[in-house]
Amino acid sequence: MTAKLVDGVAVAAKIRSELKERASRLTAAGEQPGLAVIMVGNNAASAVYVRNKIRACHEVGIRSSRFDFPADVDPAEVLTRIQALNADPAVHGILVQLPLPPHFPIPLLLQAISAEKDVDGFHLYNVGGLVIGDTVFPPCTPYGVVKLLEHEGVEIEGKNVVVVGASNIVGKPMALMLMQREATVCICHAKTRDLAQFTILADILVVAAGKPNLIVPQMVKTGAVVIDVGINRLPDGKLVGDVDFAGVSQKASLITPVPGGVGPMTITMLLANTIGSAERRLAGANRSAA
Repeated sequence: MTAKLVDGVAVAAKIRSELKERASRLTAAGEQPGLAVIMVGNNAASAVYVRNKIRACHEVGIRSSRFDFPADVDPAEVLTRIQALNADPAVHGILVQLPLPPHFPIPLLLQAISAEKDVDGFHLYNVGGLVIGDTVFPPCTPYGVVKLLEHEGVEIEGKNVVVVGASNIVGKPMALMLMQREATVCICHAKTRDLAQFTILADILVVAAGKPNLIVPQMVKTGAVVIDVGINRLPDGKLVGDVDFAGVSQKASLITPVPGGVGPMTITMLLANTIGSAERRLAGANRSAA
């Protein structure tokens, strides 16, 4: 068996085409979607991510604004900027690019963002909403994984799903989102003993652990759907995921590559959340006018 490759670039392009039409309709109605990005310090990887996000905004018709602060800035100054953006009706989404310098109280900053503008889905309100299936903004990477599964027609209901990695950004919300779709979900993490005894049972295996080649063929059920969220740079500069792609692709039925799998979907779902926020704002304004 050779796995079908899940082309995240193509799926993202299709979704972005739809998003561009939605943004155009909003702009014509006087509610152009707006995203504000806050970056602290000069982390090289973060700078690339921010540039990519702003470029993607431009492509679909979202107005973007970027606010840069030096690494030694007083966190209170950044909080003041967030409060101003919360009050700005032209801004529908706010995100703080992570990581932040060590002296920053990350939870405090993330909770300062209005839940109605938390397009990254990190606010406690949105995280809590995942538990009951009523979040305003689903976190972008898990949201992107769900959209990939939907695009490929992968049945989730009743399936055994194993999520490797228990981060607040990917692993935990991923598990909650799949549970809402009636999957039976197991979360594994760095302290899990004999990881293979869990992964071998997975109909759908989502790996987001940040460790190259963590998942090898003997750990994967024949015919499983394998979603590799990991992205790691090897000493030779090559980008790889958490899955032994060459080996596992000979056992899986579907597999995402790295790069070109989940990555393009993350920014795409950020765009979707921002446009969704603008649509809710416009709908609220129309109800008030009526």
